[in-house]
Amino acid sequence: MYTSRFLTKRLETLARTFPVVVVAGARQVGKSTLLGHVFGHQAEVVVFDPAQDIGNARQDPDLFLDNHPPPIILDEIQFAPELVAALKRRVDKDRRPGQYLLTGSQQWHVLRSLAESLTGRAVFLDLEGFSLGEVAQADVSSAWLPAWLEDPAGFVGSHDNHRHRLELPYNPFELVWRGSLPEATRLSIEVLPDFWAAYFRTYVERDVRLLAEVSDWHVFGRFVRLAAALTGQEINHSQFGRELGVTPQTARRWLDLLTATFQWFEVPAFSGNAVKRVSGKGKGYIADTGFACWAQAVSSPSSLGGHPLWGHLFETYIAGELRKQMSLLSPAPHLYHWRSTGGAEVDFLLERDNQFFPIEVKAKTRVSRGDARGILAFREAYPNLKVAPGLVIAPCERLERLSEGAVALPWDLGEERAK
Repeated sequence: MYTSRFLTKRLETLARTFPVVVVAGARQVGKSTLLGHVFGHQAEVVVFDPAQDIGNARQDPDLFLDNHPPPIILDEIQFAPELVAALKRRVDKDRRPGQYLLTGSQQWHVLRSLAESLTGRAVFLDLEGFSLGEVAQADVSSAWLPAWLEDPAGFVGSHDNHRHRLELPYNPFELVWRGSLPEATRLSIEVLPDFWAAYFRTYVERDVRLLAEVSDWHVFGRFVRLAAALTGQEINHSQFGRELGVTPQTARRWLDLLTATFQWFEVPAFSGNAVKRVSGKGKGYIADTGFACWAQAVSSPSSLGGHPLWGHLFETYIAGELRKQMSLLSPAPHLYHWRSTGGAEVDFLLERDNQFFPIEVKAKTRVSRGDARGILAFREAYPNLKVAPGLVIAPCERLERLSEGAVALPWDLGEERAK
């Protein structure tokens, strides 16, 4: 059964405007399914392979494009890098929109070449796993983030009559344990660890080996598991290296490799005028909590309740949810974290139109005024900034005011827009 994706409308808009649209993201996030559902009735689909030269695309890219006129979906374009120059020549002669619809699961090499060669001709749309609204099969209007950014005071101050809790099929522990890949949200609990084991094996043997030379694959596998253990924490390359016996430079290179294959993302530290008072270390996150749970041998959703990583995993899930809702906006807001040298912190800080939107994440059902201390500390540290009323996102039951400048927000809140 097809699940409607929130980015569908934006994808259609881009395809009506630009000759080349590239949908990028990790393996199995649904890139091919999305393009096939939206454009498959009118466009041919060609799926490239790292071993086989499909249609002689690598041997003779111009002849390949002659034999496959647009509109066409070119799936996993990173396996046919020779097509990039040929596509540029075609698009330079014909700028009609919606001709070439591409997917890619690696940010290095081919996608970078596309970005450089097709500047002004190609646009990129990053697709991630399911958002909470997509898991609930709700409408895109259920996304609350655009409403908060548009009118933060109104969002915080209004009553709950325009809001609802999403009808999710699983409780918070199981949602985090499953992760957000489409297949992972549907499989039975019994076979899901086998799914993630196969995912990891394919990722290492197919994706990573094509991108980089790694001297010790066993150590790299341990590195991925260590990254899962350190998700939601400030990045310390020396710590990565010390735990595994590799240099900080190798740790940085391997994190770049995880980022290039959409398995890791980083949130930079916010720096304002009081530079010396702020830590400059970014925070790192495994892209999918299901992968992180498997990598840390969390055997079941119930095991998360007392697990020492529960708070970091819940924060990681919210980080992904924010990124998914931010992708609905163009331009998307900037995303930071903030920590003072005194220890005060805000988990996420969005910046849009010179206004700052602070978010704290708490992995507990009962939220108190004290949970908004970081938001208050940020306001006090930067009195000249325009700071919106903040949110404390938690698996709580209802939207509730905590202080004059912060409210508790249920992580599964939906937003019903006025019609």
